[in-house]
Amino acid sequence: MTDYSEEQRNELEALESIYPDSCSGLLSEKPTTFTITVTSEAGENDETVQTTLKFTYREKYPDETPLYEIVSQENLDDNDVMDIIKLLEQQAEENLGMVMIFTLVSAVQEKLNEIVDQIKTRREEEKKQKEREAEEEEKQRFHGTPVTIENFLNWKAKFDAELLEIKRKKMKEEEQAGKNKLSGKQLFEMDHNLDTSDIQFLEEAGNNVEVDESLFQEMDDLELEDEEDDPDYNPVNLDSD
Repeated sequence: MTDYSEEQRNELEALESIYPDSCSGLLSEKPTTFTITVTSEAGENDETVQTTLKFTYREKYPDETPLYEIVSQENLDDNDVMDIIKLLEQQAEENLGMVMIFTLVSAVQEKLNEIVDQIKTRREEEKKQKEREAEEEEKQRFHGTPVTIENFLNWKAKFDAELLEIKRKKMKEEEQAGKNKLSGKQLFEMDHNLDTSDIQFLEEAGNNVEVDESLFQEMDDLELEDEEDDPDYNPVNLDSD
């Protein structure tokens, strides 16, 4: 007759020895319950994924499969959790009749390592995709959009419309500038001080206006001929003009 309690006790002792830092030890005696935390190998930037499995022995374990559940996890999405549950179910059925907790934990360990590799691969693909998109954007910047008859005609129509609008604005500005330009008469009509500005300037200067007398010193030395002393002078001819 199989002593299930003995087999279960021996397995738990072995598990505590194999996983001294991750096996919780006995949480419940009836039924026997304990947890084991499983951590993947370090991935990119020392990132890891982790899960804590809770096992409960049934009365006739290992001839019955143990109860198991995931009580916590880190860096795993819902699909990963479902995959681990399916893996535990498959391994439990395949190892029925033998103590199997070590086998189950080892299978989960391998699965977590695969998940880390998948995360690394996915990130590398995302990085490469971003690099390809950046290269494509750079090519588009230098090569531009291929010219077709259709997009050229669309561009030309837009260009002509913009050019016409610029000409209209310029003509309007020139027309407005012409309207605003005042004639001399209009300036005098708007500012009556303009016609007396010279007189006002002289009055304000007063006796301070300086005259350069040297300009007139040589006047007496000039030989100016009187028109009447000119032998060619003819008053009749002047009247005829």
